[in-house]
Amino acid sequence: MKLTAKTASVLIIGGGVMGSSTAYHLANCGLKNILLIEREHFFGSGSTGRCAGGIRYQFNSDVNIRLSKASLPMIDRFEEETGQSALVHKCGYVFVLTSEKDLDMFQKSVKNQNSLGVNTEWLDRYEIQKITDPCLFPDALAGTFNADEGLADPNSIVLGYINKAKKLGVTCITDCFATEIVVKNNSVYKVKTSSGEIYTDCVVNTCGPWSAALGKALGLEIPVSPLRRQWFVTNSLPTLPAEFPFVIDFSQSLYFHIEGSGILSGMSNPREIIGENQRIDNHWELKHIEAALKRMPILENIGILARQAGLYEVTPDSHPIIGSTPVNGFYLLTGFSGHGFMHGPVCGKLMAEILINGYASTVDISMLDYKRFSEKRLIKEHNVV
Repeated sequence: MKLTAKTASVLIIGGGVMGSSTAYHLANCGLKNILLIEREHFFGSGSTGRCAGGIRYQFNSDVNIRLSKASLPMIDRFEEETGQSALVHKCGYVFVLTSEKDLDMFQKSVKNQNSLGVNTEWLDRYEIQKITDPCLFPDALAGTFNADEGLADPNSIVLGYINKAKKLGVTCITDCFATEIVVKNNSVYKVKTSSGEIYTDCVVNTCGPWSAALGKALGLEIPVSPLRRQWFVTNSLPTLPAEFPFVIDFSQSLYFHIEGSGILSGMSNPREIIGENQRIDNHWELKHIEAALKRMPILENIGILARQAGLYEVTPDSHPIIGSTPVNGFYLLTGFSGHGFMHGPVCGKLMAEILINGYASTVDISMLDYKRFSEKRLIKEHNVV
């Protein structure tokens, strides 16, 4: 679809889960003349389409837990709302703890989650070994489990929001990117794109790992950096139990979950360099495979079917930035640090509330403002993989 519009009430830049969710929720509230642009040929082909698809409640910060409590039920109801199945699979999440230094933090996290109505359980080492079979965790000290967590399909959620948004009158364009945001009197005036100029006084930056560049041109430092993460999917593993959960070896940032008839496994490189490189790091993959085989020896004779690398959009405190900026009409919905997909449904709704009502009401996200970095109000999230 070609860009024919010359004006927009809201211009959303970035067509992943955040952009598509924002577009849908704005239109669902009755707003007209909304434009969503995506630089790639397909919506959701940036960081959203390259994520592992996990959905969970197990965080340690109150705001992340509350975001999950609002967002995951929206994913459960997604087909009812949009007509598109989100392919939800509630396999449960297990965090396996093998380091003494993590025990106290996770015990506090479980207590906090329980106090907020999240049914996370504390498991001893024997329960861990049983629930993670056929993984081997002889060094497990304890762990956590939540049966209400699992997986959903990122592409299905983006597609559902895009199609529903279009039906509500949103103009959604691919192969189009912003080249300049023109500001007059410290307010957004128009946006120059690769397909023409759009006059608007409201821009939402949902560019994920690429968000900082838009701000830099306006003299804004957006503390969001791209960081490569990668995973692979194995060939069929017929002996794998159907109830195998999403297993995270927390101290190694190593994880496994069922993908099709095989296993998807990822492991974060603690020495990864900030940058936009999305090529597979073959050297790191060999270390990943070595660690994966030690935990799941049944993978030894199973080949790799596919591999993928994508980008986290990381902030200094591993929490997103949601809301206004010092430039009037320039808004941020970015910086989710690896857990944006699962929070995309509610965060698009929250952004719609901010733009229409002037404040977010579904969840209190006042602490996720842009100013918290300069005002030294960082919020630490421990449960990042």
